[in-house]
Amino acid sequence: MLLQTATILLAITALGGVLMAGIRFTAKHNPPAWLAMLHGLLAASGLTLLAYAICTVPVPATAKLALALFLAAGAGGAGMSLAYKWRNRLLPAWLVVVHATASVIAFVLLALAAFGLA
Repeated sequence: MLLQTATILLAITALGGVLMAGIRFTAKHNPPAWLAMLHGLLAASGLTLLAYAICTVPVPATAKLALALFLAAGAGGAGMSLAYKWRNRLLPAWLVVVHATASVIAFVLLALAAFGLA
């Protein structure tokens, strides 16, 4: 149940990420700060729940790998916010794509673990 709840939280987070990527690539400017902060807060909530699950109940190895990838993606997201967004510099497209790719791979791994397919 913990993994499924974390998966749902991170799915909602992903919707915000898709919206922000759409803003970045179509409007050619950074998404609003409130949306980026909400995205980060939801991601942190899902990752905290995932880490708690890993520490307290037996989980598949794919869930542990998902956590590692999500943490790397989170570091990239925080880096984008601190190094670019808060300095009013346009987010580099390659960094947005790497962040999204790591997050999607991690999400698929987590979903497989959460719903008993891994």
